[in-house]
Parts: sequence; C-alpha cells; structure tokens
Amino acid sequence: MRPPIAAAVTALLLAASAARAQGIQFVGTEVAGRPFTPVVRVDHTLYLSGQLGTDSTGKLVPGGIRAETRQALLNIKKLLEQNGSDMSHVAKCTVYMADMKEWATMNEVYVTMFPDHRPARSAFGTTGLALDGRLEIECIGVLK
Repeated sequence: MRPPIAAAVTALLLAASAARAQGIQFVGTEVAGRPFTPVVRVDHTLYLSGQLGTDSTGKLVPGGIRAETRQALLNIKKLLEQNGSDMSHVAKCTVYMADMKEWATMNEVYVTMFPDHRPARSAFGTTGLALDGRLEIECIGVLK
C-alpha cells in the first residue's frame, strides 16, 4: 500500500473502533468487594449483572427462595428503571439456583414480575452462590 492509502485505512479503522467504544457505557459504580459494573449499556441493549435477593444494606432478605426471588427481581426492576427501561423490555433472563428442587417455587414468584410477557430464560443449578444466596438472576433488556 502506498503511504497515504495506508494512513487513510488506519484512520478509518481507528474511527470505527472509537465509534464502537462510544456505544458502550458502564453504568453505576462498583460496590466494595464486588468487582463488576451493575449495568452495561451497548447501544439500546442493557446487560444487567446478576442480582441476589439483597436489600439496600447488601444483606440477603430473610424468607428463603420466595423472598429472595422477589427481591432479586425488584433489584432488577430498579436497575432497569434507572436506565430507561422496565420489566416489559426484558428479553432474556438467566437464573442460577443453589437448589434446583426450588425451581417451581421460584417460578411462582418469577411469573408475577412478568405479567405481560415471558422473557427467554435459562435456569442452572450451582454448587454455591455469593452470600449463600438461594438464587441469582441476570437479565438482558432493551431501552423503552
């Protein structure tokens, strides 16, 4: 390649890379001891980090799988609303459970938070979760 053409190609590649990087926003701040961002926005898509059934102090709510499922979903709802979306714009959820025997009970609560649609979903059993939680839920949503 002739030098001016090589320089032009390099400039275009750098501009395209910068445009892609501008489409990614890391929203929120890291919480002590948790090395991740709560929400990452890529263009019109929101990727939420997994949410436990924790209250505003960061402690698990008492009451087992029902209470933790409800609180995890309320935490997701809050993050979505803070970032221009809502539960009706959730496209995909992944549920990690400490005990798959609690799957039906988790589902009883889960469906109440999605009255108008059912996002695509996967559920996995684990050998343990942070804070000894019963479940963790992560979601992908889009902006309203």
